[in-house]
Amino acid sequence: MATTQGMLVELLDLERIEVDIFRGRSPDENLQRVFGGQVAGQALVAAGRTVPPDRAVHSLPAYFIRPGDPDLPIVYTVDRIRDGRSFTTRRVVAVQHGRAIFALSASFQVAETGPEYQSLMPEAPDPETVPVWQERLKEYGDQVPARWLRPRPVEVRYVGDPPWQAQAVGGPREPRTMVWLRASETLPDDPCCTCAPSPMPVTSRCWMRCCSAPGWPGTSTA
Repeated sequence: MATTQGMLVELLDLERIEVDIFRGRSPDENLQRVFGGQVAGQALVAAGRTVPPDRAVHSLPAYFIRPGDPDLPIVYTVDRIRDGRSFTTRRVVAVQHGRAIFALSASFQVAETGPEYQSLMPEAPDPETVPVWQERLKEYGDQVPARWLRPRPVEVRYVGDPPWQAQAVGGPREPRTMVWLRASETLPDDPCCTCAPSPMPVTSRCWMRCCSAPGWPGTSTA
């Protein structure tokens, strides 16, 4: 299998072309449009490059406005909304052909103590015992486009039946899925690079398939 070594770090290594203006590129692949998770990750890096290193991102609402052109660089403009004592707010707009294709608002916070809570993690098998999704897709032979089998910067390992496999049986199912996720390569000790891969699988079919799983009439993934 081909390797993704260096792909993720290269994608997130933005070029600074002016104060608070950055340029990112897409991988050299035959794609119809830019992968949304790539734009979100690059936009987060652009915002993080204007924030003190002691502040980590904790909030990331974003909007996909237009499809991106994979043959052109993407320009990210960062607006420094506010720099407070504990919080820093940034707004990022990704631009191609003179038009916005993506907008993001990110809030960063200094490390502080406070109440902590989280749901208990459900029981799950060790990730190394779960095959990556490309291995699962190979079971379908020629029915699967070759581009789906290429290595990805983020590993996706479904626990149990993947959404597409469950839907093939027919009928609605619960909008739930369990997935192990991790970067396919070792990332540098940089908070921006460490957090930036997080939006990638979230914007992919990994979650879209899950959300559309109940089979509501008239619903589809974009």
